[in-house]
Amino acid sequence: MSSARRRRRLPDEVRAAVVRAVLCLAFTLVGLLVATLASYADSWLMTPALMAMGLGVFGTMWCLLEIMISRQVAAQRMRGPGQATPMAGSREPGRPRPFPQPAPPPAGPAPRQPRVPTA
Repeated sequence: MSSARRRRRLPDEVRAAVVRAVLCLAFTLVGLLVATLASYADSWLMTPALMAMGLGVFGTMWCLLEIMISRQVAAQRMRGPGQATPMAGSREPGRPRPFPQPAPPPAGPAPRQPRVPTA
């Protein structure tokens, strides 16, 4: 199996967060459908359906935030302590960074030093 075809598996906590987000989104869409049909029928169910839809939108956003946080935690757990963070740049591991070289002196004559009056 080539590495390009190999699929990376999500960690369990990320997969659970994705399942909760999909369920919450389904709950929101059902609330939207019930609210739409209740508004057409001029039914009293429209108010509870709108409240359920509002809670569903809040819950969906909460679940999406949970997915982002759990992915970051899982990535840090896989990297391990003491390793470079993703913000450190894209350097290959194991290759040391070269030390910065000092700047060459400016070309031309050296600048004159101001004379200090003596007493």
